[in-house]
Amino acid sequence: MTHKCFISFKTEDNFYKSYIQNELSVDMIDKSLNYSIDSDDEEYILRKIREEHLADSTVTIFLIGLYSAESLGYQQQKFIKRELQASLYDGKENTKNGILGVVLPIMQNAIFKGDYICSKCSNSHSCVSLNDETVIREFSYNYYIPNNSCSHTEEERYCVLVKWEDFDSSPEKYIDQAFNKRAELIASKTRIYGI
Repeated sequence: MTHKCFISFKTEDNFYKSYIQNELSVDMIDKSLNYSIDSDDEEYILRKIREEHLADSTVTIFLIGLYSAESLGYQQQKFIKRELQASLYDGKENTKNGILGVVLPIMQNAIFKGDYICSKCSNSHSCVSLNDETVIREFSYNYYIPNNSCSHTEEERYCVLVKWEDFDSSPEKYIDQAFNKRAELIASKTRIYGI
């Protein structure tokens, strides 16, 4: 199935955005912003992005690189934060998008830390480090939606997370997975920061 996808990225990761758009064999309708909006008015720019690109998209592909962390501050992250906020918003003229986080190669070791034995339940869990040092909160919260447990199953996460090389080899698989989250129970538990 073909989905309308919006790519949220930092300028420093433009290579990967261009690769998805021009080199990757993926069946999608690209709703990404591919030009500069001629304005210094932040609210105007964000409204144009919401109205012309996000409003009818169904999946937001969030490229997670070195410059995607909450800790870099609002001024540095205002556009990707607002793009993910708009993607999570479910309203009259804007339906909630599925969110697909694609971890770029430079961030793999910072995010995927391997397995560990949990001190709470004594089971083995995979350590996926999504926090203010690696991603913005709009993504980390909706990946690790509080569940009063020491781990999360796939059904307990709204955001989908994938390594770049896995996305590169099967993009439709992960785009479909993110799209399908919109109809799952977990979609009702998402949270939008700052709104």
